[in-house]
Amino acid sequence: MTVPNAKIDVDLLVIGGGVNGTGIARDAAGRGLSVMLVERDDLASHTSSSSTKLIHGGLRYLEYYEFRLVREALAEREKLIDVAPNLIRPMRFVMPLAAGMRPAWLIRLGLFLYDHIGGRTRLPKSIGVRLDKTKWGAGLKPIRHGFVYSDGWVDDARLVVLNALDAAERGTQIRTHTSFEGARRESDHWVATLGDGTQVTARAIANTSGPWVSKVLAEMPQATAERPPRLVKGSHIIVTKLFEGEHAYILQNPDKRIIFAIPYEDDFTLIGTTDKPYEGDPSHPTIDPDETEYLCDSVNRYFTRQIGAGDVVGSYSGVRPLFDDGNENASEVTRDYVLRLGTAEAPQILSAFGGKITTYRRLSEHALEDLAPFLPAMAKPWTAGVPLPGGDLPNSDFATFLKTVHARWPFLDAANALRMARAYGTRIERVLGDATSLDDIGYGLSKREIDYLVEEEWALTAEDILWRRTKLGLHGGEPLKAAVEAYLQDRTGRGGSS
Repeated sequence: MTVPNAKIDVDLLVIGGGVNGTGIARDAAGRGLSVMLVERDDLASHTSSSSTKLIHGGLRYLEYYEFRLVREALAEREKLIDVAPNLIRPMRFVMPLAAGMRPAWLIRLGLFLYDHIGGRTRLPKSIGVRLDKTKWGAGLKPIRHGFVYSDGWVDDARLVVLNALDAAERGTQIRTHTSFEGARRESDHWVATLGDGTQVTARAIANTSGPWVSKVLAEMPQATAERPPRLVKGSHIIVTKLFEGEHAYILQNPDKRIIFAIPYEDDFTLIGTTDKPYEGDPSHPTIDPDETEYLCDSVNRYFTRQIGAGDVVGSYSGVRPLFDDGNENASEVTRDYVLRLGTAEAPQILSAFGGKITTYRRLSEHALEDLAPFLPAMAKPWTAGVPLPGGDLPNSDFATFLKTVHARWPFLDAANALRMARAYGTRIERVLGDATSLDDIGYGLSKREIDYLVEEEWALTAEDILWRRTKLGLHGGEPLKAAVEAYLQDRTGRGGSS
């Protein structure tokens, strides 16, 4: 229970519970700092749960000569697969060579760079393929040639939660549904006020509030103001499965943008993303009809099965807070992160602009490097080789681990065993324990799992559980939501935490 008007002293206050904020909190706590993270809503409730869910170098960024970003992202791709082998998996991407698009020689050159500038990789190198005679072309219109290359896929919201879990277990105080109301300088520290009346004294602040980064700075008049981030909306649509197989497609469009079509939740295909300048409330962005039309047209250009707005079973939109580099074209604005210090002397505030989910761990290291002169002595960087919670699979072998899950809890059907093994890794033991059957309230979601998510992972609502901790809302719809809400109310009535 939060004590009104309590006073708490920490080394570092982190504002924002997305991937950058939880990454910084985890890294800082592991280096011996005292840390608090505050998030106005749920963890990953905004941009960090609205991505295309890729761990990738960003092949298209090579066209904009962003070689440093691509090199760093590819190196990070390898590290993240190591530390979360349950959550992050390699995926093959097929690029059909359609007439009128980028020439084959240019793509081959780009893929050669992509294969090599990130250093050694365990993933298969790119290859040229015949699409009309192989599995890679199944479901496509007659297109003879293409390329296949490798990247990774991740459940973005769970990646955030796992960073928060590790941060908490290393001493970080995680406060969700707690707003930051402002801060003032007093001598060598900040005095921050939270929405529940708590006052926090901190030697430094990390402002990772995404689209609200400039708003937070405005609530700290003694910090240097920055230009607002360039807000760009990215939308995705979900349709029933367009093609068989575990590979994805990267589709070129006449406007030079690319769209991904990715296997999603077994029964669906995820299609995205758009790039559209955004000026509305970043709290609740929604897809526009022209975005839906654009994504459907992109798919229809390549696939034999044609789709329209009526085929969309779900959609989501996120607002990217990109650093404003002055580029008029939203698609060409840099995706690289930019860190800004806000004062000339202690106490310090660091604000993060832009960034990709793939490079969050490196951003965290860079943030702490910049803040080091204003904080107590810290241990060295450590996150590159330490598994995230549940990621300590023997030999990083997910296939073998999945067999142990089947053997340990034989009552799980194949789909649910795979889902839970991916989501929780070795921490599935904490979820299921000595269970001999599943107290299923629908689609494999058990009361045990809900209890775990509420008690260990800061879940409070059915939306937290069905869309961020799991993706079962896509399968179960309103009936499952009603069942979860009823169980949460029952827990509250019985005195359970919520």
